[in-house]
Amino acid sequence: MAQQPSPIFKEHGRTYHADSCDPLMEAVGQGELVLEALARANYPGRPLAGDVLRGLQSAGYWDATREQQWGLPWHRNEGIELTFLETGSMPFSIGDKSWELDPGSLTITRPWQPHKVGLPNIGIGRLHWVIIDVGVRQPHQEWKWPEWFVMMPDDLRELTACLRENEQPVWQSSSEIQECFKQIGKTIQTRKNCESRLAVYINELFLHLLEMFRDQQVPRTKSLTDAQRSATLFLASLEGSLVEEWTLDSMAECCGLGVTRFVHYCRQITNQTPMQYLNHLRLIAATEMLASAPEKSITDIAFGCGFSSSQYFATAFRKQHGCTPRQYRSK
Repeated sequence: MAQQPSPIFKEHGRTYHADSCDPLMEAVGQGELVLEALARANYPGRPLAGDVLRGLQSAGYWDATREQQWGLPWHRNEGIELTFLETGSMPFSIGDKSWELDPGSLTITRPWQPHKVGLPNIGIGRLHWVIIDVGVRQPHQEWKWPEWFVMMPDDLRELTACLRENEQPVWQSSSEIQECFKQIGKTIQTRKNCESRLAVYINELFLHLLEMFRDQQVPRTKSLTDAQRSATLFLASLEGSLVEEWTLDSMAECCGLGVTRFVHYCRQITNQTPMQYLNHLRLIAATEMLASAPEKSITDIAFGCGFSSSQYFATAFRKQHGCTPRQYRSK
């Protein structure tokens, strides 16, 4: 299956790609493990045609029966992802936390949550997944489920609220959820025209997920879905993307907000305009680099921290520190 280049995201000093699963595909090509999946876009597997199950980005499983020499690096998914570990063990990380998944573990990740599988390599085991694109990339945006989801409106609203207002990533799955994943994998493996059956099992999977939330009385936090949080997540990501040619418009677009609203939240969070805050971060990075990388020229440091010219860098630096970059380094 031909794969498209995956979108790149930057956050908290790390670079993330929308999941293209290149290490997984290489391992499959070398016969290191078995993969059964249906997929769209840059995800691996047999391609889903046209409008069939629109919104389903990927569903399937991999089965690794021996030690692997690869892992999935930091990435995001273009949708809500559920994974279920049927057998074995698997290192899993999200943000600054890590888990060792064991049989029965269920993970839930949203499009704005960077995560990785492997430390650095995955373990032996069978891992199932389903990825559904609900039309969002930021926490404040409204979810739009595929038309083939058949829950009653009140149930679907409750499920959406549980998934948006609680971001716990690792759960212990119920026996019903486990059986749904197994049936999804079996259907993909054994049936060619399996779309209708697949739709039934995926609907059942999310219904059992809602029932699990109800049984556990999952706590919900409304502030996880407000626009200010989207701005906060974006501003936290700037440290890892200082060299980007940011404009006010591109910043606002990246966090899914209008310019006026974005500027308002930025002032609330940082007490600076977006461009002031960006230059503030660039100057911090440049100051650290002047001290820690004496082999780098002033010009290289300026460009490496996102300044458009060494002259502008020197002017901004003098205004901040009262001396030139060269004088600061000599001290």
